[in-house]
Amino acid sequence: MTSLFGLSGKVAIVTGGSRGIGYMIAAGLVANGVKVYITARKAAACDAAAAELSEHGECISIPGDMSTPEGIDAFVAAVTAQEDQIDILVNNAGAAWGAPLGEFPAIGFDKVMDINVKAPFMLTQALLPQLKASGTAEDPARVVMIGSIDGIRVPHGDNYSYSASKAAIHMMTRHMAAHLVGEHILLNSIAPGPFPSKMMAYMLEDEERSEFVHSSNPRKRIGTAQDIAGAVIFLSSRAGAYTTGTVIPVDGGVSTL
Repeated sequence: MTSLFGLSGKVAIVTGGSRGIGYMIAAGLVANGVKVYITARKAAACDAAAAELSEHGECISIPGDMSTPEGIDAFVAAVTAQEDQIDILVNNAGAAWGAPLGEFPAIGFDKVMDINVKAPFMLTQALLPQLKASGTAEDPARVVMIGSIDGIRVPHGDNYSYSASKAAIHMMTRHMAAHLVGEHILLNSIAPGPFPSKMMAYMLEDEERSEFVHSSNPRKRIGTAQDIAGAVIFLSSRAGAYTTGTVIPVDGGVSTL
């Protein structure tokens, strides 16, 4: 199992790692011996999350705003000052916006597309030298994009820019994967379903809405930290070394309905 799924000694970056799915992923990697850098816009929350995770391994906080070129440049400079190579990059940071059709504002597209689509592309591009330095034919570097089942199926809500951005992430993953596989860099997307997170808080904090979320899922529950961390560990380990350009739903079967 260690040879198949072991990640000890690797270096990873998890954007949006201070809470929600990003925190779950970072925790799973840290627990498996990975040195993890997390970033988030709110410095205090990022530092606090890294302190918590450091009780179980090595986690370093580098707060930053991934929605701006300046924020990406500063983050990359800080990481590359300490690391010559990056083994795993998890592009998880994201934003959502909801408004009725006919009232949806332009800023609701600009903000969401900048954070959810442009930032993962630009960050991955900026870290290509470090990813290439890590990747070999036997053990390629890995990039995991966090998409969503809302990029696969039509959502129930009015989050038009969010669903468009996640569909874009899935396609961008395939496109980049085709170009980078020869450089020993593998790219895959995970499309999570409902997980406990800030984005899902509106649905989960209300008893009636929470019951609907659980009962409408084929597995009759929402996702756990083990569910999302396990998928990332698979894609980042020897077990996932022959997998690239894929979109893997981790949703309890919601996307099959």
